[in-house]
Formats: sequence, C-alpha cells, structure tokens
Amino acid sequence: MTCLAPTMSAELNVPVDPSTPACPEPGHKGMDYRDWVRRSYLELVTSNHHSVQALSWRKLYLSRAKLKASSRTSALLSGFAMVAMVEVQLETQYQYPRPLLIAFSACTTVLVAVHLFALLISTCILPNVEAVSNIHNLNSISESPHERMHPYIELAWGFSTVLGILLFLAEVVLLCWIKFLPVDARAPAWPPAPGSHTGWQAALVSTIIMVPVGLIFVVFTIHFYRSLVRHKTERHNREIEELHKLKVQLDGHERSLQVV
Repeated sequence: MTCLAPTMSAELNVPVDPSTPACPEPGHKGMDYRDWVRRSYLELVTSNHHSVQALSWRKLYLSRAKLKASSRTSALLSGFAMVAMVEVQLETQYQYPRPLLIAFSACTTVLVAVHLFALLISTCILPNVEAVSNIHNLNSISESPHERMHPYIELAWGFSTVLGILLFLAEVVLLCWIKFLPVDARAPAWPPAPGSHTGWQAALVSTIIMVPVGLIFVVFTIHFYRSLVRHKTERHNREIEELHKLKVQLDGHERSLQVV
C-alpha cells in the first residue's frame, strides 16, 4: 500500500517532525504516541474528505431520483385528471348541486396546475443533473446545480407526492359523487333523503372509504419524514462525537508535551 501521509500533511498544513520516517513499516517500534495521534488524524481527515465527496454524490443521485419520480407521477396524475374531466358525462335531466360542480371544477384545475408546475421544475432541472451524473469524474460534482436548486427540487417533490396525491384522492371522491348521484334518482331535489336511491349510497360509500385512506396517507407521510430526519441527525451526531474524541486526544497530548 502506498504511503500518503507526507502528501496529506502538506495539504492539511499539519506539522510533521523531520526525524519521523515518512512511511513507517507496520509494527515499527520507534513510533511514539504523537506519531500515532498524527496518523489517526490524517486517516480521519482523509476518510472525512472521501465521505464528504460520497455524500455530495449521494445528494446528486437522490435529487435526480426525486426529479424523475416527480416528473413521472405528475405526468400520470395530471393526465388522469384531464381525462376524468373530459370524459365525465353529466346528466342533463338531473339537477346537480351547485357546490358539487364548483368543487369538482376547482379541484381538477388546482390538481392539474400543481402537477404541471412540478413537471415544469423537473423538466428544467433534470437535464442539468443528468449531464453531471453521467460524467465519471469525482470532481465534476461541483458543476451540478442540485445544491443551489435544492429548494425547487423539494418543492416539486412535495407538490407531486404530497399535495398532488391528496388532491387526486379528493378528485376521486368528487368524481364518484358526480358519476353515481344521478343513478336511480327519483327527484332532482337536493339534498336527497338518506337511502333514497342507489347512486347516493354508492357515492357515500366511496367517501367513507376514501376518508381513512387519506388519513393513513397523511400519517405515513409525517412518520416517514420524521424517521428520515431522525436518521440524519443520529448520523451527524456520530460524526461529531468522533471528531470530539480526536480533539480530546490531541489536547491531552499537547498538555503532556507542555508539562514535559
């Protein structure tokens, strides 16, 4: 294995004793505590340097995956919403409640607008991220715009996976009411009497099923993000503890040298 201690010492401005051999052999008897602490420091800094680069590339790949998932999800759900609005057939003989039609129109418009905005962000940023991720060079990570565009990437991810899916669930409920409400309707009056016709019962059942599904979706989203934040916090705490232990060792060795 090639010894890189002198090179790393020059790069990190760590003082090296000229009398210390540049590359001591394993099991060398002349290595004192100071040399051991210095070597541990260099190894830790080197590993931290590589871990920082690995973390940057991990962020790049994560951003690329989020943009791809956002673009696919947004294109799919916005297409379904447009097809649902175009293909829905309103019964001209049935008098729909005005709040239901207004809610369906507003939900469909907001749903399509949110997903198209997420699709726009993904389409604009993803080619630049893909161009850097396909270069097999560790130093090219600085050319990627994923760090500067991180808020926009998270915004597209949130619009596509959180807000967009909630709006899509509401769209399904409203579509069920519009589709099934005229079935077996005896009178155009609103609100109908409970259990008066089959269409009202079918729409009510779809609403009852979708409410707990939406609650489960919200609870899972909150739990997932809390677990992710907890994992990142624990990992950073471990790295800080390792650096603190090394600092304590270096401070103790300096005090011992001053006493001597």
